[in-house]
Amino acid sequence: MNMKSKDKIVVIMGATGSGKSSLSVDLALHFQAEIINSDKMQFYDGLNITTNQSTMAERRGVPHHLLGELNPEEGEVTASEFRNVAAQAISGITHRKKLPILAGGSNSYIHDLLANSFDPENYPFSPNGSICSGLRYDCCFIWIDVARSVLFEYLSLRLDKMMKTGMFEEIAEFHRAKKAPKEPMGIWKAIGVQEFDGYLKTYSGMGKWDLVRKKAYDKAVRAIKENTFQLTRDQIKKIKKLRAAGWDIRKVDATSTFKEAIRAAKEGKGGDEMQRKIWNKQVVEPCVEMVKRHLEQPIDYSSEIDFGSFFLKSVIY
Repeated sequence: MNMKSKDKIVVIMGATGSGKSSLSVDLALHFQAEIINSDKMQFYDGLNITTNQSTMAERRGVPHHLLGELNPEEGEVTASEFRNVAAQAISGITHRKKLPILAGGSNSYIHDLLANSFDPENYPFSPNGSICSGLRYDCCFIWIDVARSVLFEYLSLRLDKMMKTGMFEEIAEFHRAKKAPKEPMGIWKAIGVQEFDGYLKTYSGMGKWDLVRKKAYDKAVRAIKENTFQLTRDQIKKIKKLRAAGWDIRKVDATSTFKEAIRAAKEGKGGDEMQRKIWNKQVVEPCVEMVKRHLEQPIDYSSEIDFGSFFLKSVIY
């Protein structure tokens, strides 16, 4: 019987749009790491603008796993499937002597991957669900937090920009080319797809742009924003529940970076250099120190016995 050492990993959490992808790349470049996506909408190939999937340029040469790998017509990835494929990705990364970084906003999948005890029937955040406090990896948890009012303003501006750079056209083409399931599943649950469903059924062509059509379009955009805001509330609530259950999740405040992004957007200026400077100082540098301390700690050992049987963008926006 051998005591089994736990692999060290970094887990980056936070609300949608808070910079998880950007920070994961920053840390990966510093620590020779590879990134595993834990955002269930980004598992799929397609709707890259709508799901805000990192481009190849934004990945800056860092290997990413479980990002844009599934056909959009494939069904929902179950928690069990994610637990298995993500664990395989972690094993492969550690075998290559690299640091695994898990980044994404699907907190139930994060729980189900990391929990020592896994029950596929248990949804950890339901009223009767249970959160497992024992973890099967030695985790350094980082929560990127942004003041709610600032994040909501930023997300609203970000969506306006996404709409101007092809999000609507991407969704319209997706609806035209793919057969919708009877009930939304998989990538069909992505925010934006359902909100534009009624509009696209009514206005399927490029017809006349009149006041009625504009109102329907604006209503769909407002619904996307409201549903995005609700998603961020739910994500933060889940992170707090994990914390309350004993997960050592350390918060890093990124509000100043987002205030700068908003200022630059409103003034019509790039602001990239200043945003990056603030981001590096207030987010990246403290996170680098956090990860350094985590990696320098003695190897943690699992309480389980091994019987041998045992998947910012460069700058915010």
